Amino acid sequence: MSGLWDRLWRKPSVEEALRAGGVPQEEIEQAAAVGGLELLAIDRLLDASPRTLSQREIAAESGIPLNDVSRVWRALGFPHVEPDEPVYTRADADMTVLVGSLMDRGLADPDLTLQMARVIGQSLSRVAAAQVAVTVDRQTQMSAEDVAGAPFADRAELLAEFMPGVLEYVWRRHLEVEARRRLAQLEGADREAESATLCVGFADLVGFTALSQQIPESELAHVVGRFEEVAADVVASHGGRLVKTIGDEVMFSADHIVAGAEIALGLSEQFRAEEVVSDVRVGLAYGPVLQYEGDLYGPIVNLAHRIVGIAYPGSVVVPRPVEQALEGDDRFSLHGIRAHTLRDIGRVPLWLLRRKEEEMSLLDKARLRREAGRAWIEERFGALLPSPEVTAPPSEPETAD
Repeated sequence: MSGLWDRLWRKPSVEEALRAGGVPQEEIEQAAAVGGLELLAIDRLLDASPRTLSQREIAAESGIPLNDVSRVWRALGFPHVEPDEPVYTRADADMTVLVGSLMDRGLADPDLTLQMARVIGQSLSRVAAAQVAVTVDRQTQMSAEDVAGAPFADRAELLAEFMPGVLEYVWRRHLEVEARRRLAQLEGADREAESATLCVGFADLVGFTALSQQIPESELAHVVGRFEEVAADVVASHGGRLVKTIGDEVMFSADHIVAGAEIALGLSEQFRAEEVVSDVRVGLAYGPVLQYEGDLYGPIVNLAHRIVGIAYPGSVVVPRPVEQALEGDDRFSLHGIRAHTLRDIGRVPLWLLRRKEEEMSLLDKARLRREAGRAWIEERFGALLPSPEVTAPPSEPETAD
């Protein structure tokens, strides 16, 4: 009785799940030899539906032209297949039929379908790549015996049942936030304008290229992960949007200049206190931008990206529109640095953005240095010198073009 009870309630291992799913033992052994058992399980068991349908058959069933079916498939990020090649499942066909019915009812046109397919494909491709990377990292920390015998049922359930619910929930929440944000933009903008006015910034991780050549890939992945984690947290905490990450750089946006300034300074301060990653330099600009497929385009985006290239570690550098908008705000201080010639843009006056309390700290330090020098002169020469009033902090070192 106890043996039957064990068989009924014992969670199957990865190997057992693969064998139960009809995967040949030879394939299981090959995957085990290279440490890829869980990857094989994801590939063969996550969707075990037979792949018996071709694009031509799906096109005929859905009523969508064959060429459009192929374009949507590629827009989702999947490789080209021949029209009569049987690589599609019943689920693929059902989804295509659903898209076809939406188009027939006028709820989706081919251009909109392709645009959304690209956005969804690129976003979920990154999610999938991250999940697989976590699986690989986990396996590298386990022995082959541990991987082969590890309970697979919980992870299979997570992938097959839990993740779709999480993805739908997060998508709905982001949809609400984005709709609210765009509505606020429309209410405060010119209705006939094709672009939105946003604060756009880039934060670049200092010394990443050199670091990447000095430490193992596993440590580098930890640095990148921590960089993205901190950046995402700072941007979200001030109501901004993390537009994208590009290796050692993040791009963010905010609806208002003050929020953009808080994000930029928050990034500088947070990374200055970090032990795992180095400082960042931040470039911030403000003006009209084109919003397309979740990304931002236009001269303002280019300006912010060029500015971050000339900023020094730990600094936040801004152009005149940001300086003018923040001038008089007692939360911030701005100090002009020499104008720089930015590639494809020209000569641009720039300012260093700091918090006001940081400005006061610099003033105090300057005053103490002046008072110490005055005391030394009085002690040596007995002369009373007028105490100069310090009105500005020491000038920042100029950066090279």
